[in-house]
Amino acid sequence: MEKPKHHIFVCSSSRLTGEIKGFCAQKEGLEILENFVEEVQDRSLDADIMVTNTGCLGLCSMGPIVMIYPEQTWYGKVSPDDVEDIMDALEEGSQVERLII
Repeated sequence: MEKPKHHIFVCSSSRLTGEIKGFCAQKEGLEILENFVEEVQDRSLDADIMVTNTGCLGLCSMGPIVMIYPEQTWYGKVSPDDVEDIMDALEEGSQVERLII
């Protein structure tokens, strides 16, 4: 696999043991992750965008957290419904201002 143009990280509150628990998991972190994977596939961007779940990022009051690299964009209080807006912005080279932290 070549290096992707964009890498999306979604906090799912996963632990090193594989257990998933915590704030982002309770706030639909896994559904957000699934929505990103589906959007990437639906838009045929598999070669350009990688989606990865993360463990706790320590910003629980702002969670669920989504980070996009190499842009270094951090989004907070993301909901499953925000995924399409974030993907649209990423494709346009912009950001979803209301979610930026």
